[in-house]
Amino acid sequence: MLLTTFASNVDRIRQVIALAEKYGRKVAISGRSMENAVRLSIGLGYMKVPEGILIDMKKIRSVPDDRLVIISTGSQGESMSALYRMAFSEHRQVEIGPGDRVIISASAIPGNENAVIRVVDELVAKGAEAIYERGTDLHVSGHACREEMKMIYALTKPRFFVPVHGERHMLSKSSEMIRALGHDPRRILVGENGLTMEFTAKTARFGEPVAAGRVLLDGIGTGDVGSIVQRDRRQLAEEGMLVVVLTISAEDGSLLSEPDLIGRGFVFEKESERQTEELRRVTAESLAYCRAHKITDRAGIKARVKANLSGYLYKTTKRSPMIIPVITEV
Repeated sequence: MLLTTFASNVDRIRQVIALAEKYGRKVAISGRSMENAVRLSIGLGYMKVPEGILIDMKKIRSVPDDRLVIISTGSQGESMSALYRMAFSEHRQVEIGPGDRVIISASAIPGNENAVIRVVDELVAKGAEAIYERGTDLHVSGHACREEMKMIYALTKPRFFVPVHGERHMLSKSSEMIRALGHDPRRILVGENGLTMEFTAKTARFGEPVAAGRVLLDGIGTGDVGSIVQRDRRQLAEEGMLVVVLTISAEDGSLLSEPDLIGRGFVFEKESERQTEELRRVTAESLAYCRAHKITDRAGIKARVKANLSGYLYKTTKRSPMIIPVITEV
């Protein structure tokens, strides 16, 4: 049997270990966060584990399946979690098959439903019995219900109320409930990422916003890749790139040879002489326009070539590759 839950749900892990002892099963722990949670809980005295119950994952093949319980990470369908790797046959020690029972003792966090169902589907496809939240009384939410929140409010008598951890509509519902209990609306703040709050002994208000959100890690850099670079990378990934090499006269800006076209990640028919000629024609017309309108600087010429080629390619292929004109003056 395999069970997954939140690694922070120490009491549920303790329950599973206690039941395993009662019914003569060994317990193996898989997943770094789960291993850390069990180790720290035992060390701090929050969890009493009988001698000989826990075994190393590397030794599970020496224990019959009907005498083994595996507690793993992956209750939210995380792609690098232990359960995910088991479901998709990527785990080193565990291979899911017919007769296995997998219990997902956790509610799907909003937004994770598809990931969880994907793992469940893969488990079922391998012949395992998957028991999860839908249609079962297996898991009770760790979040307080309305009446419990009212009790906490009555016991603590807070001066200010700031709901956190949830979607905006959830935070608003919490605020409405507190207002209904008679709390001063001026002392209720519903924030958002990046919005600071300033408190005094009697007042609360929003302060100046600060930068917040996802930080991109790129090589050894942290947050140093700007939005323009990210946009260019997305375009390259989705549409590809077309390099147009131009050799022009330094005297009058005329085209001295046919443009050389180099595509990367962009599909165009190299064998199609007609398409290639059309691209060269559009490029030549762009240069002729620049000469007629006395556009001689490289930036202006590149902009005209890029704009005309981009328009032509989108019209004929419905694609928008990154176009990089390269100019050589002779």
